[in-house]
Amino acid sequence: MRHSIVVNLGDQLEVITNGKYKSVMHRVIAQTDGTRMSLASFYNPASDAVIYPAPALVEKEETRDLYPKFVFDDYMKHYLGVKFQAKEPRFEAFKNMENTANLGQVATA
Repeated sequence: MRHSIVVNLGDQLEVITNGKYKSVMHRVIAQTDGTRMSLASFYNPASDAVIYPAPALVEKEETRDLYPKFVFDDYMKHYLGVKFQAKEPRFEAFKNMENTANLGQVATA
């Protein structure tokens, strides 16, 4: 995509939006000729932040939470081991963990 800015949304925004925005697998096909500039910038929550679908979005929908609650640091530890694999099994792993953990309330700004 010539003269473009591409923004990849992360898994956390997919969860918070209850699937309205989808995260994508990062991939690039570099051209053999010419130049290319890439700039990666990450904005992550605190390591103890609990990530889950926004209640205001879920309440307006007929669907329930499609994604589990998870602690960001736990997710990152899991992600580092499987980051180049499909994202769906990552979410499933945390659904199983959610059923056995009490993540409590989350402070909001």
